[in-house]
Formats: sequence, structure tokens, C-alpha cells
Amino acid sequence: MNAFLVYMIKAAIYLAGFYLVYRLFLSRDTLYARNRAFILLSAVSAMILPLITIRTNNSLEVPVFGKVLSEIFISGNAAGNSSSFEGNTLLSGYKWMVVTYMSGLIFFGLKLTFDLLKLAYLIGTQEPGKTHVIKFHGLNTAGFSAFGHIFVSSRLTLEEAFEIIRHEQNHLNHHHSADIVLIELVMLFQWFNPAIYFFSRSLRAVHEYQADEECINLGISVNNYQKLLMNQIFRSKIFTVTNSFSNPSLVKKRMIMMTKQRSGSLANFKLLLVLPVIAAAMFYISSCSQRNNTPDKGMELAPPPPPPPPPVADNRADTVFTVVDEFPLFPGGETALIRFIAENVQYPAQAKTKGTQGKVIVRFAVERDGSIDKISVLKGVDPELDKEAIRVVSTLPSFEKPGVKDGKVVPVWYMVPINYTLK
Repeated sequence: MNAFLVYMIKAAIYLAGFYLVYRLFLSRDTLYARNRAFILLSAVSAMILPLITIRTNNSLEVPVFGKVLSEIFISGNAAGNSSSFEGNTLLSGYKWMVVTYMSGLIFFGLKLTFDLLKLAYLIGTQEPGKTHVIKFHGLNTAGFSAFGHIFVSSRLTLEEAFEIIRHEQNHLNHHHSADIVLIELVMLFQWFNPAIYFFSRSLRAVHEYQADEECINLGISVNNYQKLLMNQIFRSKIFTVTNSFSNPSLVKKRMIMMTKQRSGSLANFKLLLVLPVIAAAMFYISSCSQRNNTPDKGMELAPPPPPPPPPVADNRADTVFTVVDEFPLFPGGETALIRFIAENVQYPAQAKTKGTQGKVIVRFAVERDGSIDKISVLKGVDPELDKEAIRVVSTLPSFEKPGVKDGKVVPVWYMVPINYTLK
């Protein structure tokens, strides 16, 4: 699978884990600054953590090593052998996955661009030198703020406009519009992930709670403030990429949070709950590379310190990578690689006689020069079937291009499952 799509899937898993922690343990607290920081750091961390590589001294005991080829089926009977593979179907499905993702990326990119241009147009219509408060007509919202400007509907009374401006000024003071742009950018690449939409909604809610709290601290009566919200609820609609004053879906929650008892500072210790989530996700989905040059078992989260001078370049022959930026290129592509193996495997006569069948999984490495090396059986069935699988893999021609990681040519692990069946 394309390395970029794998990266996005990993980021989606991190986001889902972070949102689960937020929803279960943090969302009901009144520590709005903490919740805001948690949401933003979660969005940024989810995009960074998948890039971290975990190095191990020995092979991790997991069933997948590197790039897994489509399963090859070898059928044996008295008349001879027949072979088939799922490569075309899987490659077609992968292409549809890429097309679907890129289509969503383009759609949401255009949508974000349109929203930003709409804001730029509203700001551009303001005469130079005038106040940062802009009155608008026709939009289904009482008011919102973005990029140093407050937008207020012209249909409001002076009293309503004053209170909304005071509320929206709190958004500007905290630079909330920058938060929204950040979360929208993450949403652009994670458009398929429900967790980012939940985070976006939660972030907007925290913004409103924070602005409401400051208005009340300035001396506004809670009852009067709630009446103002109710006056706007039936004639408002959230405005995208902005902070809406009267989003109807938030009004009830905002009223509850206004009168809720303040959370104590001990509630900040809940943040420690995110550490197990990071550890679990990092262990199971982070990129891994093997280091077989030491006998000790265990896993390191960071590479060992470098040896004394003279320095040695990062060109270790023992290190074979499972995740790379560019996978090796076989002559004719991956379909040709699978077809070569399928067409050259023979069902051993002795295995036919004994009625032996099953799936053999062979692992091999594509070296820096494109050659095949380190062939071994990860899952064997019978010595005859295992031997035949190794024989076929050993006859593979060299790859046209080797694997590349961080701009360097590196060896890459491959796995191929060969399923022997008798008719």
C-alpha cells in the first residue's frame, strides 16, 4: 500500500484514541484552556507520531514482515498443475482506495478554499480605516469572528449587537480562529476519519465555553446572557471555519456549563490517561526496523548511542526495513512479480502422493542492488512444499529499483503466501 495512505491510517488510529480519552475523561470538566490545548496537541501529535520508528534488537513476533504480496493458489491434480492469484482484484481495490481518498482530499480542499475566500470577501468589502466590526446581510447567523474581525448581523438590535461583539471579542483575544484553521487543515487530510469531526465539534464548543465564561466574569448576569442565547437560537446557523455565536446545537451545553461547578486542578491528572493510548498505538502501528546484530532480546524506543570515532555511516547490512518511502520496483510491476511466482511454482509429486496441502508463507529481502536474499519460510506445511516455495523465490530476477527510505537505498522485507490445494 502507498506509504502516504498507510501514514494517514496510522494518524487516524491515533486521533481515534485521543478522542476516546477526551470524550470519556476530559470533556465534562470546566478547564477550558486545558481541553483546548489537549484537542490541538492531539491533532498535531496524531500527524507526528506515525513518523516515529521503533527499533528492535530482534524480530518482533508479529505475523507480518514488510510488503505482503497477494495470495497465490497452486492446485494439483493427476493431470498437472494450475495456478491463480488475487493480484488483479487487490490492485484494482487499492486503486479505487487511492482514487476515493484523493477525490475526498480535492473536494474538502476546495470547500476550505471557498470558505476562506468568502471570509476574505467579507473583510475586503470593509472600508479601510474603519472599525474591525463588520456588519453583514443575508447570512443565517447572528455573529462570528475570524482573523481579527467581528462579523455581526445587521438585523440585530443595538443591545444584542453589543453583547455579541463583547462575546466575539473574547474569541479574538484567544486567537480561536487560528485553532479552527489548524483543525480544518487536519480534517482536510483526515476527511474519512469520524474522530476529527468529533474533535472539531468539541473544539468549537470549548471556544464558546471559554468566551461565555469571560463574559460572565465581566459582570454579565447569567440569566440575561442565557436569554440572549435563546433569542438567537431559532434564527441561527453555524458558519463554517468560524466561531458562531449562536450555534443551536451548542446552546443547551453552553447553558449547562455556565452553571456547572468549576473543576479543580486535580482534574489535570486525567491527562496522564493519554500515555497508555500513545504507548499502545506506538507499539502496534509505528514503523519498525530490525537490528539483528545483538543477541539480547527487547525493544528500544530510541537507537543506541553511536560508537566512538571514527563515525560509521548508517549503512548496516543487517538492517532490513518493513516500512519504506518507496518500495522496490519489479520489472513489469507487482502484478508481474506475482504472476512470475504463480507460473513457476510446481506442486511436488511426492506431496501429491501423500495428499499434503496447505499455505506456505515465504519471506525474502530485496537488497540494495535489487537482488533477492535472506529467503526463509515463516510458516511451513511440509518439507517438499516449503522447499518448492523457496526454490521459486530464489529464481526471481533482480528488481529494477531498490527500496528507498529517508532518501537512502535500503533492503526491504517481502512476504508471499503460496496456497497449495489438491483437487
